[in-house]
Amino acid sequence: MSAPNFPPLIRYTAPIVALPASGIDTDQLFPARFMTTTSRAGLGELLFHDWRHDAAGAKTSHRLNRMPPGGPAILVAGANFGCGSSREHAVWALADFGARVVISSVIAEIFAGNAVRNGVLPIVVEEAVVQRLMACDGGDLTVDLEHQRLTTPGLEDMPFAVDGFARRCLMEGVDALSWLLGQAQDIDAFERDRRNGRGGGGGC
Repeated sequence: MSAPNFPPLIRYTAPIVALPASGIDTDQLFPARFMTTTSRAGLGELLFHDWRHDAAGAKTSHRLNRMPPGGPAILVAGANFGCGSSREHAVWALADFGARVVISSVIAEIFAGNAVRNGVLPIVVEEAVVQRLMACDGGDLTVDLEHQRLTTPGLEDMPFAVDGFARRCLMEGVDALSWLLGQAQDIDAFERDRRNGRGGGGGC
C-alpha cells in the first residue's frame, strides 16, 4: 500500500455549515484572481473570499468566518454545487479550510472527481435530505463512510451512496494514482504469470 496522500476518511464528525444557495460555482468557491500559486498552503483563507469579505477586504460576519481555523466542517449546499470551471484550487481551498465533506442534491462531476483526488468526500442525497440537514445548521453530523450513513442527533440515520473505488481511496487516504502504484507488486506478479502462460484469463 502507498503512503497516504491525506488523512484517511473513515468516520468524520463536524459541524454542519448550511449554504442554501444553488449553483455555487468554482469561482465563488475560489475566485480566479487568486489563482497565482500552485501551493495549497493557506488557501483556506481564500475559500468563498467574496462572501466572507466586504469591498474593502475586511472580514464580514458570514457564517464561515465564525468557524474555527482549520475546521472541521461539513458543507451542506444547494443543488449544482461546484459547477463552472474545473479549477482544482477550489477543492484545495476546501481541504485547507477543513471542510472534508460536501453534501448536496447535485454536485458537478468534474468537481466531485477533483474532490476525491484531494481527500474531500462529495455526497449526493435527495433534496429532502439536504433540507433536513440544513435545518440542523451548526449541529454536529457524523459521516460514516465505511457503512455509508449520516447521523445527527434528533434525526434518523440517513444512508448515502458513493462510488466503491472512491470510497476505498478516501478510506485509505490515497488518490487513484497512488492506489494503483501501491498495487505494483501484484501487477508485476500478474504480468509474469501471464508471460509464463499461468494466468491472465481468456480473451479474443
